[in-house]
Amino acid sequence: MYVDPKNGGVLSVKFLAVPVYSKLLVETLLVFIIAVLAVKGAGASLFSDISWLLGPLILVIAALVPAKIRHRKFADFGFQRRQIVTALAVVGGTCIAVFPLAFCGLWVLRSFDTGLPPPSSIPQERGWIGWLFYQFMYVAIAEEVFFRGYLQNNVLRLAQPLSSRRPRLRQWLSVVISATCFALAHVVVHGRTAEALTFLPGLVLGWLFIRTGSLLAPILFHGMANVCYVLIVGMFE
Repeated sequence: MYVDPKNGGVLSVKFLAVPVYSKLLVETLLVFIIAVLAVKGAGASLFSDISWLLGPLILVIAALVPAKIRHRKFADFGFQRRQIVTALAVVGGTCIAVFPLAFCGLWVLRSFDTGLPPPSSIPQERGWIGWLFYQFMYVAIAEEVFFRGYLQNNVLRLAQPLSSRRPRLRQWLSVVISATCFALAHVVVHGRTAEALTFLPGLVLGWLFIRTGSLLAPILFHGMANVCYVLIVGMFE
Protein backbone atom coordinates (compact mmCIF):
# COMPACT_ATOMS: atom_id res chain seq x y z
CA MET A 1 0.00 0.00 0.00
CA TYR A 2 1.40 3.44 -0.92
CA VAL A 3 2.00 5.84 1.98
CA ASP A 4 1.61 9.59 1.64
CA PRO A 5 3.01 11.67 4.53
CA LYS A 6 0.86 14.63 3.43
CA ASN A 7 -2.32 12.66 4.09
CA GLY A 8 -1.70 11.41 7.60
CA GLY A 9 0.62 8.71 6.33
CA VAL A 10 -1.98 6.90 4.20
CA LEU A 11 -3.08 7.35 0.61
CA SER A 12 -6.33 5.85 -0.59
CA VAL A 13 -5.87 2.70 -2.64
CA LYS A 14 -8.11 4.12 -5.38
CA PHE A 15 -5.22 6.22 -6.74
CA LEU A 16 -3.16 3.11 -7.36
CA ALA A 17 -6.13 1.30 -8.86
CA VAL A 18 -6.91 3.96 -11.49
CA PRO A 19 -5.02 2.20 -14.36
CA VAL A 20 -6.77 -1.10 -13.59
CA TYR A 21 -10.21 0.47 -13.46
CA SER A 22 -9.48 2.52 -16.58
CA LYS A 23 -8.62 -0.60 -18.57
CA LEU A 24 -11.78 -2.34 -17.37
CA LEU A 25 -13.90 0.70 -18.24
CA VAL A 26 -12.43 0.98 -21.75
CA GLU A 27 -12.82 -2.76 -22.30
CA THR A 28 -16.45 -2.74 -21.15
CA LEU A 29 -17.38 0.22 -23.36
CA LEU A 30 -15.66 -1.26 -26.42
CA VAL A 31 -17.18 -4.70 -25.93
CA PHE A 32 -20.64 -3.19 -25.48
CA ILE A 33 -20.39 -1.03 -28.60
CA ILE A 34 -18.88 -3.77 -30.77
CA ALA A 35 -21.37 -6.41 -29.58
CA VAL A 36 -24.42 -4.19 -30.18
CA LEU A 37 -23.22 -3.14 -33.64
CA ALA A 38 -22.39 -6.75 -34.50
CA VAL A 39 -25.88 -7.91 -33.51
CA LYS A 40 -27.43 -5.11 -35.54
CA GLY A 41 -25.17 -5.94 -38.49
CA ALA A 42 -26.13 -9.60 -38.31
CA GLY A 43 -29.76 -8.65 -38.85
CA ALA A 44 -28.96 -6.50 -41.88
CA SER A 45 -26.39 -8.76 -43.54
CA LEU A 46 -26.47 -11.81 -45.77
CA PHE A 47 -27.05 -13.80 -42.59
CA SER A 48 -30.32 -12.01 -41.75
CA ASP A 49 -32.27 -15.27 -42.12
CA ILE A 50 -30.42 -16.71 -39.14
CA SER A 51 -29.94 -13.45 -37.20
CA TRP A 52 -32.25 -14.86 -34.53
CA LEU A 53 -29.44 -17.33 -33.77
CA LEU A 54 -26.41 -15.16 -34.55
CA GLY A 55 -27.50 -12.35 -32.22
CA PRO A 56 -27.55 -14.47 -29.05
CA LEU A 57 -24.32 -16.21 -30.11
CA ILE A 58 -22.56 -12.85 -30.52
CA LEU A 59 -23.66 -11.72 -27.07
CA VAL A 60 -22.45 -14.90 -25.38
CA ILE A 61 -19.07 -14.73 -27.10
CA ALA A 62 -18.74 -11.01 -26.30
CA ALA A 63 -19.39 -11.75 -22.63
CA LEU A 64 -17.26 -14.86 -22.11
CA VAL A 65 -14.19 -14.20 -24.24
CA PRO A 66 -12.98 -11.00 -22.50
CA ALA A 67 -13.46 -12.61 -19.09
CA LYS A 68 -11.50 -15.65 -20.24
CA ILE A 69 -8.68 -13.56 -21.71
CA ARG A 70 -8.41 -11.42 -18.57
CA HIS A 71 -8.70 -14.48 -16.31
CA ARG A 72 -11.62 -12.92 -14.44
CA LYS A 73 -14.14 -15.03 -12.61
CA PHE A 74 -17.44 -14.83 -14.46
CA ALA A 75 -20.79 -14.32 -12.77
CA ASP A 76 -22.27 -17.36 -11.04
CA PHE A 77 -24.98 -19.09 -13.07
CA GLY A 78 -26.68 -20.36 -9.91
CA PHE A 79 -27.16 -24.05 -10.61
CA GLN A 80 -26.63 -25.27 -7.06
CA ARG A 81 -29.68 -26.66 -5.29
CA ARG A 82 -30.00 -23.81 -2.79
CA GLN A 83 -29.53 -21.22 -5.52
CA ILE A 84 -32.21 -22.85 -7.66
CA VAL A 85 -34.71 -22.84 -4.79
CA THR A 86 -33.93 -19.21 -4.00
CA ALA A 87 -34.19 -18.19 -7.65
CA LEU A 88 -37.57 -19.89 -8.09
CA ALA A 89 -38.96 -18.27 -4.94
CA VAL A 90 -37.70 -14.78 -5.80
CA VAL A 91 -38.79 -15.01 -9.44
CA GLY A 92 -42.23 -16.28 -8.42
CA GLY A 93 -42.78 -13.37 -6.07
CA THR A 94 -41.43 -10.91 -8.62
CA CYS A 95 -43.77 -12.18 -11.32
CA ILE A 96 -46.79 -11.84 -9.00
CA ALA A 97 -45.80 -8.27 -8.19
CA VAL A 98 -44.61 -7.09 -11.61
CA PHE A 99 -46.83 -8.71 -14.24
CA PRO A 100 -50.11 -7.05 -13.11
CA LEU A 101 -48.33 -3.68 -13.11
CA ALA A 102 -46.94 -4.44 -16.57
CA PHE A 103 -50.45 -5.23 -17.84
CA CYS A 104 -51.80 -1.94 -16.47
CA GLY A 105 -48.89 0.06 -17.85
CA LEU A 106 -49.16 -1.47 -21.32
CA TRP A 107 -52.93 -0.96 -21.30
CA VAL A 108 -52.44 2.75 -20.55
CA LEU A 109 -49.85 3.08 -23.31
CA ARG A 110 -52.15 1.27 -25.70
CA SER A 111 -55.05 3.57 -24.76
CA PHE A 112 -53.00 6.62 -25.73
CA ASP A 113 -52.01 5.01 -29.04
CA THR A 114 -48.40 4.78 -27.94
CA GLY A 115 -46.45 2.37 -30.09
CA LEU A 116 -45.45 -0.81 -28.29
CA PRO A 117 -42.36 -2.81 -29.26
CA PRO A 118 -43.44 -5.85 -31.30
CA PRO A 119 -42.63 -9.21 -29.67
CA SER A 120 -39.49 -10.97 -30.86
CA SER A 121 -40.14 -13.76 -33.31
CA ILE A 122 -38.52 -16.61 -35.21
CA PRO A 123 -39.64 -18.36 -38.41
CA GLN A 124 -43.30 -19.31 -38.06
CA GLU A 125 -42.75 -22.93 -39.02
CA ARG A 126 -41.08 -23.51 -35.66
CA GLY A 127 -44.39 -23.00 -33.84
CA TRP A 128 -45.01 -22.21 -30.19
CA ILE A 129 -42.68 -24.86 -28.82
CA GLY A 130 -39.82 -23.53 -30.91
CA TRP A 131 -40.67 -19.97 -29.94
CA LEU A 132 -40.69 -20.78 -26.20
CA PHE A 133 -37.41 -22.66 -26.53
CA TYR A 134 -35.96 -19.67 -28.35
CA GLN A 135 -37.09 -17.19 -25.68
CA PHE A 136 -35.53 -19.10 -22.80
CA MET A 137 -32.57 -20.91 -24.35
CA TYR A 138 -31.39 -18.17 -26.71
CA VAL A 139 -32.79 -14.72 -25.91
CA ALA A 140 -32.97 -14.90 -22.10
CA ILE A 141 -29.70 -16.74 -21.55
CA ALA A 142 -27.68 -14.76 -24.07
CA GLU A 143 -28.92 -11.32 -23.01
CA GLU A 144 -28.54 -12.05 -19.31
CA VAL A 145 -25.07 -13.52 -19.76
CA PHE A 146 -24.04 -10.31 -21.54
CA PHE A 147 -25.96 -7.53 -19.78
CA ARG A 148 -25.92 -8.91 -16.25
CA GLY A 149 -23.12 -11.48 -16.25
CA TYR A 150 -20.63 -9.31 -18.11
CA LEU A 151 -21.73 -5.68 -18.16
CA GLN A 152 -23.38 -5.31 -14.75
CA ASN A 153 -20.69 -7.43 -13.13
CA ASN A 154 -18.05 -5.11 -14.57
CA VAL A 155 -19.90 -2.06 -13.29
CA LEU A 156 -19.87 -3.63 -9.82
CA ARG A 157 -16.10 -4.05 -10.15
CA LEU A 158 -15.68 -0.47 -11.34
CA ALA A 159 -17.75 0.81 -8.41
CA GLN A 160 -15.77 -1.26 -5.90
CA PRO A 161 -14.40 1.88 -4.10
CA LEU A 162 -18.00 2.65 -3.06
CA SER A 163 -18.51 -0.76 -1.41
CA SER A 164 -17.06 0.20 1.96
CA ARG A 165 -18.88 3.53 2.18
CA ARG A 166 -22.09 3.12 0.20
CA PRO A 167 -22.68 -0.53 -0.78
CA ARG A 168 -26.31 0.12 -1.73
CA LEU A 169 -25.29 2.94 -4.05
CA ARG A 170 -22.80 0.63 -5.75
CA GLN A 171 -25.47 -2.01 -6.31
CA TRP A 172 -28.14 0.35 -7.60
CA LEU A 173 -25.63 2.10 -9.80
CA SER A 174 -24.92 -1.23 -11.48
CA VAL A 175 -28.66 -1.90 -11.87
CA VAL A 176 -29.39 1.47 -13.48
CA ILE A 177 -26.37 1.40 -15.81
CA SER A 178 -27.05 -2.17 -16.98
CA ALA A 179 -30.73 -1.33 -17.55
CA THR A 180 -29.75 1.78 -19.53
CA CYS A 181 -27.38 -0.21 -21.71
CA PHE A 182 -30.04 -2.91 -22.10
CA ALA A 183 -32.57 -0.36 -23.38
CA LEU A 184 -30.03 1.46 -25.56
CA ALA A 185 -28.99 -1.79 -27.20
CA HIS A 186 -32.61 -2.62 -28.03
CA VAL A 187 -33.16 0.83 -29.54
CA VAL A 188 -30.02 0.58 -31.68
CA VAL A 189 -30.58 -3.01 -32.83
CA HIS A 190 -34.29 -2.66 -33.63
CA GLY A 191 -34.24 1.00 -34.66
CA ARG A 192 -37.38 1.89 -32.67
CA THR A 193 -37.57 4.46 -29.88
CA ALA A 194 -40.36 2.41 -28.27
CA GLU A 195 -37.69 -0.15 -27.38
CA ALA A 196 -36.55 2.28 -24.68
CA LEU A 197 -39.37 0.79 -22.60
CA THR A 198 -37.09 -2.19 -22.01
CA PHE A 199 -35.33 0.00 -19.45
CA LEU A 200 -38.07 -0.90 -16.95
CA PRO A 201 -37.72 -4.69 -17.14
CA GLY A 202 -33.98 -4.07 -17.25
CA LEU A 203 -34.21 -2.60 -13.75
CA VAL A 204 -36.03 -5.70 -12.51
CA LEU A 205 -33.49 -8.01 -14.14
CA GLY A 206 -30.60 -6.09 -12.63
CA TRP A 207 -32.23 -6.22 -9.21
CA LEU A 208 -32.76 -9.97 -9.50
CA PHE A 209 -29.09 -10.41 -10.27
CA ILE A 210 -28.15 -8.41 -7.15
CA ARG A 211 -30.81 -10.05 -5.00
CA THR A 212 -29.84 -13.64 -5.78
CA GLY A 213 -26.18 -13.21 -6.69
CA SER A 214 -26.53 -15.38 -9.78
CA LEU A 215 -27.83 -15.35 -13.37
CA LEU A 216 -30.50 -18.00 -12.96
CA ALA A 217 -33.18 -15.67 -11.56
CA PRO A 218 -32.85 -12.97 -14.26
CA ILE A 219 -32.73 -15.66 -16.96
CA LEU A 220 -35.96 -17.25 -15.74
CA PHE A 221 -37.71 -13.91 -15.30
CA HIS A 222 -36.49 -12.67 -18.69
CA GLY A 223 -37.98 -15.66 -20.48
CA MET A 224 -41.25 -15.48 -18.54
CA ALA A 225 -41.50 -11.72 -19.09
CA ASN A 226 -41.12 -12.16 -22.85
CA VAL A 227 -43.87 -14.78 -22.88
CA CYS A 228 -46.10 -12.60 -20.70
CA TYR A 229 -45.52 -9.63 -22.99
CA VAL A 230 -46.62 -11.61 -26.02
CA LEU A 231 -49.79 -12.75 -24.24
CA ILE A 232 -50.64 -9.20 -23.10
CA VAL A 233 -50.04 -7.68 -26.54
CA GLY A 234 -52.14 -10.47 -28.05
CA MET A 235 -55.03 -9.56 -25.74
CA PHE A 236 -54.95 -5.97 -27.00
CA GLU A 237 -55.24 -6.98 -30.65
